[in-house]
Amino acid sequence: MVQKKTRINKAISAPEVRVIGAEGENLGVKPTKEALELAQQADLDLIEISPTAKPPVVRIMDWGKYQYQLDKEARKTKKKSHDVEIKGIRVRLGTGAHDLTLKAKRAEEFLKEGHRVLVQMTLRGREKYLDRKFIESRITKLLEAITVPFKISEGPKKGPRGLLTTIEPDHAKNKQISKQATPSDSDGESSKTDSPS
Repeated sequence: MVQKKTRINKAISAPEVRVIGAEGENLGVKPTKEALELAQQADLDLIEISPTAKPPVVRIMDWGKYQYQLDKEARKTKKKSHDVEIKGIRVRLGTGAHDLTLKAKRAEEFLKEGHRVLVQMTLRGREKYLDRKFIESRITKLLEAITVPFKISEGPKKGPRGLLTTIEPDHAKNKQISKQATPSDSDGESSKTDSPS
């Protein structure tokens, strides 16, 4: 998308403008010439911040500072759009039960942070020619060990090094679980674990 060039000072063509002062105060609608004079008196620029408004809205401020604010907002927006990342978990056919549990816990951490998780079942040599259902059952074992709500968004599908499955947080299930959880449930659980050994 091509960004329209911001008009400043004498490039502002509207005959009258709504003026925002240097301190953010509304100075009302004024002829553009008068607004320019106010900006010059303050040793600042007159910047058109809302060209489509009727009349256009201008602000008296330093041009460099205005550009810095725009850059800062753009960076913040960009960061928000990249906050959801795809995190990777790699397992092998020979991964033991203990390691699978550790991998599942790692996946849980990613899901709790709101990230998607790419589970890669790495296959080497002859493993690539084993029964696909058997390979998928190993991925299922890992998925079954994950205790936080999630849903499969993609896969299992073939990748360059094995089978790939993408999972993501299931926010709908999270809401259901929080509704179902009651104080009596948690009390019951703690009484079981507190029993003397």
